[in-house]
Amino acid sequence: MHLTQLNRECLLHLFSFLDADSRSSLAATCPQLRAVFEDPALWSCLHFRSAAELARAHFVLGPALRSLAVCWPPSRVRGCGVEDWLKSALQRSICSRHESLVSDLLRRVCARCPNLTTLTLAGCGHVTDDCLTGVLLRCPRLRTLRLENCARVTNRTLAAAAAHGHALSTLHVDFCRNVSAAGLRQLRDARPHLRLSADRSAEMAPDLPPEPAPRRRAPR
Repeated sequence: MHLTQLNRECLLHLFSFLDADSRSSLAATCPQLRAVFEDPALWSCLHFRSAAELARAHFVLGPALRSLAVCWPPSRVRGCGVEDWLKSALQRSICSRHESLVSDLLRRVCARCPNLTTLTLAGCGHVTDDCLTGVLLRCPRLRTLRLENCARVTNRTLAAAAAHGHALSTLHVDFCRNVSAAGLRQLRDARPHLRLSADRSAEMAPDLPPEPAPRRRAPR
């Protein structure tokens, strides 16, 4: 029996054992397998471990997505956590290759994945409060949000979680240096039953842009 003679349910089951790249390679062999690859039911969970893996876009976003994780070790995204005004030319060059990848992915998730329940971001130094606020607004079933070492996350994300995370039961903001103790207290007061973790976040030095040098008065 040829592979394409199997029914849709069997093909979906076989595809479920493959990683994203292998699914994409198999889908390129014929239209029938491509149709199986594009079935949203196959993509209920996505986990990206590198910028290159995400950039290949060998996946499908749809209403079946329940769990999304982007976990990049610091060695693969060097410079992302460095303040913009302190980055070297090399660090800016490295960041420019992937700085919008996760933000673009989250915007697409907001548009296509209303049933997302779990989002994990680790080492995503370019993700902003605006992106996370969008997820909280557009994914009303989100129950778990885990953020680790996300340098641009601030108290605005905590405020968005309090205002819009109606289904949120677990929030981690670990090693997020721009989250303050005051912001955490306000969230705990607003959502006392929320399981909140902020390992080291409020203890780390926040990013403070350098003060402009005082202007020198021209001699009279």
